[in-house]
Amino acid sequence: MWRPSPEDCSKLASVIVLCFFNPHQFTAKDTMSLTLTLTILLFKLFTSPVTSHYYSPSPPAAPFSESTPQSQSSPPAAEWLFAHATHSPLTDAVAGACGYDDLLRGGYGMATAALSDALFHRGQICGACFELRCREEDADFDRRWCVSGNSIIVTATNFCAPNYGLDVDSVGGHCNPPKQHFVLPIEAFEKIAIWKAGSGNMPVQYRRIKCRREGGIRFTITGSGIFVSVLISNVAGTGDIVAVKVKGSRTGWLPMGRNWGQNWHVNALLQNQPLSFEVMGSDGITITSYNVAPKDWTFGQTFEGKQFQS
Repeated sequence: MWRPSPEDCSKLASVIVLCFFNPHQFTAKDTMSLTLTLTILLFKLFTSPVTSHYYSPSPPAAPFSESTPQSQSSPPAAEWLFAHATHSPLTDAVAGACGYDDLLRGGYGMATAALSDALFHRGQICGACFELRCREEDADFDRRWCVSGNSIIVTATNFCAPNYGLDVDSVGGHCNPPKQHFVLPIEAFEKIAIWKAGSGNMPVQYRRIKCRREGGIRFTITGSGIFVSVLISNVAGTGDIVAVKVKGSRTGWLPMGRNWGQNWHVNALLQNQPLSFEVMGSDGITITSYNVAPKDWTFGQTFEGKQFQS
């Protein structure tokens, strides 16, 4: 880059003095002093280091009540665990220990499972989703009975009761503690194994996965008078519920207790007021559905609220 010499700056200063000032108003000494001052200033101006400034606009602030998400890596997949599975000859998809009533109408279909005592946790696991696959590497089992490469996703909807009159290693004792066992509808079982395989006690691997559901969480209200029972179904995310609250327009938030399965109850006079529900999954995430049931709700009705992310 070209930089002027002191002589160039002196000549330029003389020109400025002659052009902008009336030389007749200054003595020769004044003119020389002014020229010298301008020379120094011009020399400093042209020889100073050049610095470039770039403007980088800040990102716009997040709107009020919204938080700026932080990037984070996806959580690792759940670990595969060992269990066994048998098939049930029953094709009845009604009722069960979780209280879901008609599984076909409820959207669960035949992709369901009854869980042994070691997995059922007194009904808290109801609604959770599991991925199962045949354990082909099991040395004690003829892997020819496995449908290689297949896995199924089922929802916990029932309880496989233990039979303490039989040994835990016997065919009839497969749901006895501490065994982890799944009883599957034949339609689901034959997707991962050949159902005629001996006793059908199939070594499997399983893991918890997030549930995917269509529509929102469903709240089915039953009971009488001040006894209000609510069946919570069609839950996405973790699928299982650990805490529920209900609120009427004339009450505060009232905690509900687990009656059985995913049936929750409270003793309160809630008629003739809209109802809101707060539901917490086993991962600690809470979702609130306001005014789900209208003021004129009646027992036996089902209402749909918000849904967890899946």
